[in-house]
Amino acid sequence: MREYRSENRQLLIRLGVAAVVMFGFGFALVPFYEQICAAAGINNLLQPDRVAVNGQVDETRTITIEFDANTHDLPWQFKPLQREIKVHPGQLVQIAYEVVNNRDYPVTGQAIPSYGPRVAGQHFRKLDCFCFSGQTMAANERRTMPVVFVVDTDLPAEVNTITLSYTFFEVAGTQATAPKVGGPG
Repeated sequence: MREYRSENRQLLIRLGVAAVVMFGFGFALVPFYEQICAAAGINNLLQPDRVAVNGQVDETRTITIEFDANTHDLPWQFKPLQREIKVHPGQLVQIAYEVVNNRDYPVTGQAIPSYGPRVAGQHFRKLDCFCFSGQTMAANERRTMPVVFVVDTDLPAEVNTITLSYTFFEVAGTQATAPKVGGPG
């Protein structure tokens, strides 16, 4: 009987150590993933792009840029101030989105951009964007958020329309500031 307790205790210790190691690995995985992506130059949607590859504007070509805005389980109204614009590759462009927090308490969100067609994302250079960092909106706050970008002149000829779509997600942990409904009892 005593032998089983000793074996069980050793097994429990091993399982406990394994659980702690797995938990620690879960935390270490995020910065490790970010380092790999930075080294490989992938998944860098939330960082400013370098200056456009070519400083000249190609006025022989016009591209339509469509703007889309979405929220995912976030109590905000979010929309572009313009639905579409016409630009020349190489032209510096500034547009804006409007955001309204519909809650009576502050909420923090993070915008994630996506592009259509997919190849356009490689040629769409954001120089300034609200998506580079989380946005904390005060209770019932309304804000205009700019985006400054350039479309590279080496955009493939078959791409005549680019859709820039943002989805705002609530940053984890910001609901803790919400007022409690009801009370004890």
